[in-house]
Amino acid sequence: MIGNKPRVILEPRKKFNYSSDPKIFYDLIIVGAGVAGLASAMYAGRLGMKVLVVGELSGGTITLTKSVENYPGFISIEGGELGRLMENHAKDYDIDVLSAKVDRIEIHRKKERKHFLIFSGKDKYFSKTLIVATGTEVRKLNVPGEKELNGKGVSYCALCDGPLFKDKIVGVVGGGNSAVKEALLLSEYAKKVYVFYRRDTIRVEKENMARLNEKVGKGKIVTVGNTNIVEIKGDSMIKSVTLDRAYEGNNEFELGGLFVYIGHLPRNKLVKDLEVKLNKGGEIIINANSGTNIRGFYAAGDVTNSKWKQAVIGVAEGVKAAFYAYEYVEAGDGVLPLIKAKLLEVKKNV
Repeated sequence: MIGNKPRVILEPRKKFNYSSDPKIFYDLIIVGAGVAGLASAMYAGRLGMKVLVVGELSGGTITLTKSVENYPGFISIEGGELGRLMENHAKDYDIDVLSAKVDRIEIHRKKERKHFLIFSGKDKYFSKTLIVATGTEVRKLNVPGEKELNGKGVSYCALCDGPLFKDKIVGVVGGGNSAVKEALLLSEYAKKVYVFYRRDTIRVEKENMARLNEKVGKGKIVTVGNTNIVEIKGDSMIKSVTLDRAYEGNNEFELGGLFVYIGHLPRNKLVKDLEVKLNKGGEIIINANSGTNIRGFYAAGDVTNSKWKQAVIGVAEGVKAAFYAYEYVEAGDGVLPLIKAKLLEVKKNV
């Protein structure tokens, strides 16, 4: 305590170099710099591991979220700020950071153990263990006009582009929490927001539903169920969308912008050609220890087969992955230290 105020540290207490070094044989490489990856890095740093974090967007996709209200310890916090604080916490330890794209991962055998190679540009990095926390990417509608009008009124980030649609009529596609949260944010800028969803009901958390109903009552948001968008039309900018069933007697609906939130796909491109097991949805299958079917290979966050895609769950998986990666490295041959000691004891007594 300082005076009557609790001591809260938000910035790194020490400054380290943080530079990546291809000459180092790292204990752990973490692919992905979102909240799951940063949590892994922080705990691995605390454990004294030599760690490299590689990712293109520090903080990950949560930084594109206006308000996060389901992360313990913060009643409400901007996604960008949460990502920044988690990066600060990781950088309180002597970790290496590379802000770059990973082009390829290879798994090699060194004596009786596997080791991992990460390729980024002209450089390659070696490690004893690996955590993949690459998250997800937005699922596209895959309808005519979507690709051509991406960035011309079609968007996948209300926080990024919402202010550009001030006083316009816009649409949101999706019937889940993400779609509703973005519709609520857009209602602060747009003249009116139409939410199109394919089912007969919207399925969201209680708090989000209450806020949605309030905006519907004020006429700021209109929900349109049992409806799909089958085409997006425009030239230099979006002008309208075509619906698969008529709304107010017309299948053509004029819009000044369209935001798509129909789910996410796992970013699994880097592991598709490896021996790691994926489920039918392309997610990395992990066990209770965040481990995969390959020893020394762990995964965490939304890229895994965990049912609940929440930041706090990804963080927990990342922490577990770091602990078990540390244990694996400390064991030296992948055998738990206690089991190894007992085997030696048995050998002595023979």
